[in-house]
Amino acid sequence: MTELKRKEYIFHIKSLLKLGVPIIIGQLGNIVTGLADTVMVGQHSTQELAAASFVNNVINAFIILGTGFSFNYTPIIGENIAANKRIAIGGWLKNSLMANFTTTLTILVCLTAIYANIGMLGQPVELMPLIKPYYVVLTCSVLFVMLANSFRQFVEGIMDASISMWILTAGNALNIVGNYILIYGKLGLPEMGLLGAGISTLLSRMVMLALFVAVFIRHKRYLPFRIGFLATPFRKKYWKRLNIIGWPIAFQQGIEAATFCITTIMIGWLGEMELAAHQVAVAISTISFTIYLGLGSAVAIRTSVYKGMHDWVKVRRVTAAGVFMAIVLSITLSIALLLCCDTVGELFTDDRAVSDIVAILIPILIAYQFGDSIQIVLANALRGLSDVTSIMIISFVAYFLVAIPSGYTIAFLLGVGISGVWLSYPIGFTCSVLLLGLRALHIMRDRKKEPHTDAAK
Repeated sequence: MTELKRKEYIFHIKSLLKLGVPIIIGQLGNIVTGLADTVMVGQHSTQELAAASFVNNVINAFIILGTGFSFNYTPIIGENIAANKRIAIGGWLKNSLMANFTTTLTILVCLTAIYANIGMLGQPVELMPLIKPYYVVLTCSVLFVMLANSFRQFVEGIMDASISMWILTAGNALNIVGNYILIYGKLGLPEMGLLGAGISTLLSRMVMLALFVAVFIRHKRYLPFRIGFLATPFRKKYWKRLNIIGWPIAFQQGIEAATFCITTIMIGWLGEMELAAHQVAVAISTISFTIYLGLGSAVAIRTSVYKGMHDWVKVRRVTAAGVFMAIVLSITLSIALLLCCDTVGELFTDDRAVSDIVAILIPILIAYQFGDSIQIVLANALRGLSDVTSIMIISFVAYFLVAIPSGYTIAFLLGVGISGVWLSYPIGFTCSVLLLGLRALHIMRDRKKEPHTDAAK
C-alpha cells in the first residue's frame, strides 16, 4: 500500500469514527435501556422475564422492519448533500414523515393480527396474563418510534449525529427512571411489574419524538431545511420513491429480525427457563449488534455522499475501511464476552438454572460476532448505493432458507435443544457475509472514478 493510500484509509477511518461514534452512543442508550428493562423485570420475577422475551422479540421485529424502511432517506440525503441542496432535504423530510406514518399503519395491522391469534403461537399458558397487556402498550409506542426515525435519519444524514445521540440518551435515561418507579411501585404509585416497564417505554418514546421536533423547529442551523419542509407539499412521486427504496431495506431488516422472532417462538416450545435465558442472551447480543449498526450507518452515509459525487474509488475505500473496523470491533467484543461468559447471566436473574443456560449460549454468541459485524457493514454500504433489492434477496436466502431450517433441524430433529436453535445465527450470518461480499464486489469492481467535488470532507 502506498503512503497516499494509507493516508486516505486513515482519513476514512477517522471520518467513520467521527460520524459513527455519536450514532453508536445514542443507540447504546437504547441497549442500556433494554438491559435495564431485562435486569429490573428479571429481578421482579422469572415469569415476567419470560413474558418480556416473547413480546420484546415480536414487537422489536416490527420496529426493526420499520426502522429499516426509514433508512430510505439516507441515500437521498447523500445525493442532495453532494449537490448542496439543503432546501430539498427539508422537503424530503416532510415526505419521509408521511411515508413512515403510512408504513406504521401497515405494521399496526400486522401486530393487531398477531395479538388476535397470540394463543395459537404455543407459548406457556401461564404467561398470557403478563404477555397481553405488555404487548398492547408496546404496540402503541410504535408510531412514535417511526416518526422519530425520520428526524433521526435527517440529523445523522446531514452529519449532525450528536443531536440524535443526546436526544436518545435523554429519552433512555427517562425510561430507566420510569422503569424503577413503575415496576417496583415508587413515589406512591402502585407496583406494576412488567406492565410498568411497558408504560415507561411508551412515555420515553413520546418524549424523544417531542425533542426531535423541538430541535428541528428551534435550531438556527436548520433554517434552510425548515424552509424546504414548509414549502414542499406532500408529493406522490416522493412517497413512491421512498417506498421503492424503503421496503426492500425494511424486508431485509425485518427478515433478520423475524429470524430472532421465529427462533424465540421455537425456544418457547422448549420451556419457560429456556425462554428467559434466551431473553438474557439476546439482550447481551444487542450491545455488539448496536455498535456494528452504528458503524454501518456511518458507512451508508459516507457511501451515499460519494455515490452522489460519482467517486467510486472512495466508495470502495470507505467500504473497506468499514470492514476493517468491523473486524477490530468484533475481536474486541468477543474477548470481553469470553472473559465474563460464566457469570454474565447472574447480572440479570437470581435463577441459577437460567444463568446456566445463558452460559451455554454465550460461546455461540461469540462465534457469530465476525459474521454479524461484516454483514452489517456490507449491507449498509449497499444501502448507501441504493442497491436495496439485492440486500433483501440475500437476507431471505441466508436467514429463511438457510438459518431457520438449520436451527430447527439441529434443535428438534437432532435433539440438541436451545443450543441448536442458537446455532442458526452463526450459520445465517456467515451465509449473508459471503453473498453480500460477492454482490459488493460485483457492483464496485468495475466502476471507474468520475469527476467529483470535495464536499464530503
